[in-house]
Amino acid sequence: MLRSGVDNPRVPGSIGRTNPMSYEPAANRYDNPALYQRCGRSGLKLPRISLGLWHNFGDDVRQKNARALVLRAFDLGLTHFDLANNYGPPPGAAETNFGRILHTDLAAYRDELIISSKAGYQMWPGPYGEWGTRKYLLASLDQSLQRLGLNYVDIFYSHRFDPHTPLEETMGALTHAVRSGKALYVGLSNYNPEQTAAAAKLLREAGTPCLIHQPKYHMFERTVERGLLDTLTREGIGCIPFCPLAQGLLTNRYLHGIPADSRAGHDPRFLKPEDITEHKVGLIRQLNDVAQQRGQSLAQMALAWVLRSPAVTTALIGASRPQQIEENLGALQNLAFSPDELATIDRILAG
Repeated sequence: MLRSGVDNPRVPGSIGRTNPMSYEPAANRYDNPALYQRCGRSGLKLPRISLGLWHNFGDDVRQKNARALVLRAFDLGLTHFDLANNYGPPPGAAETNFGRILHTDLAAYRDELIISSKAGYQMWPGPYGEWGTRKYLLASLDQSLQRLGLNYVDIFYSHRFDPHTPLEETMGALTHAVRSGKALYVGLSNYNPEQTAAAAKLLREAGTPCLIHQPKYHMFERTVERGLLDTLTREGIGCIPFCPLAQGLLTNRYLHGIPADSRAGHDPRFLKPEDITEHKVGLIRQLNDVAQQRGQSLAQMALAWVLRSPAVTTALIGASRPQQIEENLGALQNLAFSPDELATIDRILAG
């Protein structure tokens, strides 16, 4: 029998299954309680590493591999899966494809999962298909639930600040999502410090405090250190940085230029070849030297560096192979940085 919150008649085979599930999660997936940390001032714990479905879950990838990524993450205790309405390609495909995995393999474990989605970027034509109006956010949430085959998501985000819609309207829509039972918590993404503080005040007054904020944050992108992390700490909001590995730049993939099978080599939508300059490759090599001295891969050090901030609850990774998830999780074995290490990293980043 399927657990509560799961109902997807649109996913073939998701309802009325009579055969036992072929997937059995690892029995030791929760053996490391240190893997989890409370999010802000809430009672909710999240794994220090979470799996994002921005890449490698659209219709342009092998679904067998997408399934392997999700199930390996869960076997390792990674309970948080992050989506958005526009993840694909095409937009919406990541939610549909994850919904199939959820219902064929993870339906019995729904109550062990944290599933998030977002709305803010363009999803359909016309004036109601993007930004932060009540009309768009709530319609998008209904569509996301339909694609996922769920009655609710655990976290629903406003994906970006809307300069043309009153903030009261946007936050009111998030509050309605919780009160209607279609979301358990709400979050923000890509809001600056002032916008975040104003939104947090409105949500707190409405009785649906902001749980989490998702900004871009990595060694080459440190804007959040100019006020946002302080705001999140003051407001009691958790932080989940996206792109902590700078779209793969902060891995060993680009130590010697651009491999033909890399993201920049075959899919420059997000990481463009012109961004991988000789100067930046030189910085990456120097950072890799520091990582080796710490006994880590560059990716592990980059994740540990993001997680060093007390404001950061979890780091959001992407992956194309299950082995990458395993390697990234190894970052948790050494999260401490000495003052000399931090100073060296800052000198390298300063060029």
